[in-house]
Amino acid sequence: MAAIIALSYTMPEQFSVVTGSTLTLHGAVSASTQKDSAQAEAVASLSPGSTYTASLRLFGLFPIKDVAVNVVDATSVIPCGTPFGIKMFTDGVLVVGMSDVDTASGPQNPARSAGIKVGDVLISINGTAVNTTEQVAELIENAGDQAMSFRIRRDNLEFDVKFRSEKSVSENRLKAGLWVRDSSAGIGTLTFYVPGSNVFAGLGHAVCDVDTGDVLPIASGEIVPARIYSVVKGASGEPGELRGGFELGTLGNLSINGETGIYGTLSHTPVLGDPVPVAMKQQVKTGYAQVLTTIDGTEPELYDIRIDEVKYNDSSPTRNMVIVITDERLLSDTGGIVQGMSGSPILQDGKLVGAVTHVFVNEPTKGFAIFAENMLKTANTLSSQQQDAAA
Repeated sequence: MAAIIALSYTMPEQFSVVTGSTLTLHGAVSASTQKDSAQAEAVASLSPGSTYTASLRLFGLFPIKDVAVNVVDATSVIPCGTPFGIKMFTDGVLVVGMSDVDTASGPQNPARSAGIKVGDVLISINGTAVNTTEQVAELIENAGDQAMSFRIRRDNLEFDVKFRSEKSVSENRLKAGLWVRDSSAGIGTLTFYVPGSNVFAGLGHAVCDVDTGDVLPIASGEIVPARIYSVVKGASGEPGELRGGFELGTLGNLSINGETGIYGTLSHTPVLGDPVPVAMKQQVKTGYAQVLTTIDGTEPELYDIRIDEVKYNDSSPTRNMVIVITDERLLSDTGGIVQGMSGSPILQDGKLVGAVTHVFVNEPTKGFAIFAENMLKTANTLSSQQQDAAA
């Protein structure tokens, strides 16, 4: 009974299957979708967009829960594993810090007094949209000691606050006591792109601010070619990293910085190759797999890994698998998973099953990976938006 209760919480509420197949799970949990062969044939012939109900059972006997099963088109993508540079500008400016102002009446913080918090996004000042730190500085300076209206976004809610700068005694000028950031840049690994639409997916997790840890709200951005020059080898307690630099040119435009990665449209394809099907999460199994990643130059290589755990829980969509690096070449050069490898595609049984997302800091040979299915869902959303815009 305890196992059934635990499974009812950890198993997701829905699964997806490609046209012509039915829901099949690995291990002790099985899925029952029909009572006879005629019903089985009917389920397998459902068209994309259809949904049916399946019953999950432990050892085929004990009922766990009913889940929704969505029928989708089979999708094949081009795995990449190539390094790329990210240049991103925020939608509004992100509040990343505050500092007290030494006023004549003692230390004060105008931003905190106005109700502003680190992690808030400043959208406009007195009705004027702001997207750069320069705009914020100019508008605050021009306002002098007059009250201003700040439009703030916090947790997807927008509201206005009244703000007034305070005069610093030591600097003899008005100060806001506010630190903001308007852009981000870095290097990651491209996971895949969809032939035809050229929609790409990378990183497997969001680009977050280094100070606040909050997801940066994207206004515009691009990805550019990058080259890996060296590797800082990882060790217990000390994450390693890939060190590289941007190269000339552009690869495409950024559209989405979301929980499961960054997405956009390629103007140039970084790699050519044969498409591989994207595995649904229930097709991923523990055991042998390979990761496609670049640790020198621009050309990716395949390295052996092992998938130790597969986690269906939807509450953490970027930590669906625990993987272990087993390839002696990769272990010798990097010590395991290092920063910059996020987004490296994982292949198993001829399918794209996921991408590297995080390293275990105290055990760098291990890390988390995201299901490729989770990344494909966002990529498909972007493709649909593009089709709607073109219609």
